[in-house]
Amino acid sequence: MVKQYHKTATTLIKGAKTLDGKYYSNAKIFKEELKNIFYENWLCVGRANDLKKEGNYISFEIGNENLIIVRNKKNQLNGFYNVCRHRGTRICNDKKGSFSKTIQCKYHGWTYNLNGNLVGAPNMENVDGFKKSDYPLHNISIKEWNSFIFICLSDNPENFENFYKPLKNKFNEWQLSTLKTIKQIDYTIKANWKLVMQNYNECYHCPTIHPELAKIHHFTSGENDLYEGPFLGGFMTLNEDKKSISESGNLCSKPIPGVTKKNLNRVYYYSFFPNMLISLHPDYVMYHTIIPLAPSKCKITCSWLFLEENNHHHNYDDAIEFWDKTNKQDWEISEQSQLGIQSKKYTPGPYSPRESLLSTFDNYYLSKLTK
Repeated sequence: MVKQYHKTATTLIKGAKTLDGKYYSNAKIFKEELKNIFYENWLCVGRANDLKKEGNYISFEIGNENLIIVRNKKNQLNGFYNVCRHRGTRICNDKKGSFSKTIQCKYHGWTYNLNGNLVGAPNMENVDGFKKSDYPLHNISIKEWNSFIFICLSDNPENFENFYKPLKNKFNEWQLSTLKTIKQIDYTIKANWKLVMQNYNECYHCPTIHPELAKIHHFTSGENDLYEGPFLGGFMTLNEDKKSISESGNLCSKPIPGVTKKNLNRVYYYSFFPNMLISLHPDYVMYHTIIPLAPSKCKITCSWLFLEENNHHHNYDDAIEFWDKTNKQDWEISEQSQLGIQSKKYTPGPYSPRESLLSTFDNYYLSKLTK
């Protein structure tokens, strides 16, 4: 069933106000967020297309947990806690790389294959009752969705296919599984992770914070088909003289084959609770992942994806430079918001109709926080 689009200003919850300041600065609440949200929900951690060969891996850190995602010899992705089963030592410190055929802890040489099974434990053969089969790496739930990698640390994760059902076939036009990561930039900012999510879900700030973006699409053009629950967003219409979001306002490469005529003058923006943002343009896709580091600090990774076969007709930097500048504008105002919210004089204020998605984001967040 195709959901109808509604103008952003028509779906505001009556009387909705911003969250209390404690949700952006309280250390106890931050711990609860890690426990009930980030350790229980599906998190986007990267792209399967970036792990092409056997042994290719990335590591990912959230709270006190560090994880390894690796491709095995059967071309499958496995996910493990980055913890040796001998004495708990962190096995891998690099953010990405390639294992040969095994994963070895450098402390005492315990060695695991790419499926996490213990295959070597020096001088343990005479230990009573010791069996290598009893000490595999602890695995994590892992799923691929359009070549995006999602993990869940819950011992009883929500069924991924059911959870992501609202997005089934939604982005087929953009051929997400075929896109290649052209550029990735990490940002660390002094602001609560929710401020980044909230900022993304409204363009009320665009005329004042993003004058360049406001010349490409008007902040009142937004229409949303997903406006409650874990997935929020819709599209904004490009101005008549613009072809995409870039420094020049022109396409950076040929449009992605399959993108329909009506979507050649639209940009789609969606947030996936709790840590992913995706922006779909006629000629490329951009996505962000957000990781909380402290109540007032988070890490954001922004990646730009293009169709590789289009690379003979491209100007990738036209989009990357535009969005890097726009990102930094957002991060600066998010940091200013963090500072203001921490004041003893901050009190929740009313949301504008142009911020209707924020009120539903807040409600969903609170429902997960108090699980």
